[in-house]
Amino acid sequence: MNAMGVRMTVEQVLALAPDDASRRAGSRLGTAGPWSGTGCDGGAFWGVCKGSGSSPYRTVVDTTGPAYSCSCPSRKFPCKHALGLLLLQAADGAAFEDSAVPDWAGSWLTARRGRAPGAAPRSGTGGPADPEAARRRAERRAARITAGAQELEQRLADLLRGGLAGAEQSGHGLWEETAARMVDAQAPGLAGRARELASIPGSGPGWPVRLLEECALTHLLDRAWLAADRLPAPFAMTVRTRVGLTAPADGAPVRDHWHVLAQYDASDARLTTRRIWLHGTTSGRTALLLSFGAAGRPPRLALPVGAVLEGEVTPHAGSGQLRAEPGEEFVPVAGPAAPPPGGPVGEALDAYGRALTEDPWLDSWPVTLTEVVPARAEYGWQLADADGREAVPLTPTAQSRPGLWRLVALSGGGPVTVFGECGHRGFTPLAAWSPESPGETVPLI
Repeated sequence: MNAMGVRMTVEQVLALAPDDASRRAGSRLGTAGPWSGTGCDGGAFWGVCKGSGSSPYRTVVDTTGPAYSCSCPSRKFPCKHALGLLLLQAADGAAFEDSAVPDWAGSWLTARRGRAPGAAPRSGTGGPADPEAARRRAERRAARITAGAQELEQRLADLLRGGLAGAEQSGHGLWEETAARMVDAQAPGLAGRARELASIPGSGPGWPVRLLEECALTHLLDRAWLAADRLPAPFAMTVRTRVGLTAPADGAPVRDHWHVLAQYDASDARLTTRRIWLHGTTSGRTALLLSFGAAGRPPRLALPVGAVLEGEVTPHAGSGQLRAEPGEEFVPVAGPAAPPPGGPVGEALDAYGRALTEDPWLDSWPVTLTEVVPARAEYGWQLADADGREAVPLTPTAQSRPGLWRLVALSGGGPVTVFGECGHRGFTPLAAWSPESPGETVPLI
């Protein structure tokens, strides 16, 4: 159909939808009926979709990304028309014949691909950056964060002096005020810690223990920031990222065939954060791509789970160097995607423990469990080694998701391979593979 000869599956397309409503609306447009003027050329395809208004919607998809453009007014990304066009391509590649690119699609493709690496930089009015001014701004922000860390230390001391039992009576107000002051200090990581402290009192059996643990981690982060100039450089960078400073993506770029293992969103009142896990089939490297959407908008980066994409990522510094920035293009490549190498439960717990030595504030670590069986235990669901020697509980969040039942059905009481995040709260399964279909990635979230 196109220059790559690789099409997404219907499941992979639906995984790109920003919400269930878009998924349903896109599915209704995934047939040839609403479309005209479809065509493809050089890794892009397009079409014109009849809508409710007098003017049809022009939609184009660049598969080297993927990226989308549509003339509809929707703020969702991808919109239902882009999803419908992708579904039509997945179901019927013959609907797209090689043809000349229409002007309306060509102008967008040219502008997009002109931003690829190696293209001439855009002219701007800001002029070159002033290093001295940047240094002064960084010093002022560091001073504000230091003041915030000192204030948070005083707040922790007051809490412990008064006793943890009083935390349940004091309510969220004081901690929310503290979090707001950390935001003013430009330390969003410390603000997040303060909000976590606010949520623990009265949150169920054992909350005083959890509160004390979180107080200890917050105190450790405060003290580490205040002594950052005396820490080893890699650990100091991890501390900076944990208080909220952005670590540079200055590692050596890694080009590989990347298996998209999982994609999911986490939202609060301010921001939607999308996490995409990749595994390099040649390098063996695991990479985390983060994308953000503000004011209720979905993040723009979306990759089809289970696909194998050729592209380049650049690692960030600090925090185990899992986070990476994607290059301009990801090109789908053919071939089934086997699960990443893994091991039994004990090896996964050891991997998380080793990661904690580099980043004590790490909530979880990506691991692959092989030959594990989902089973119900006294405290809830767990994943146990096939020989029954060791098991890891599923997190409360994972036990409340429909993906748990998808995993149980896939297992059928037998061993499966599961990729997910292993942390102090348990294991969150994100994707699974059965022995019968090791090349088929089953998303669990």
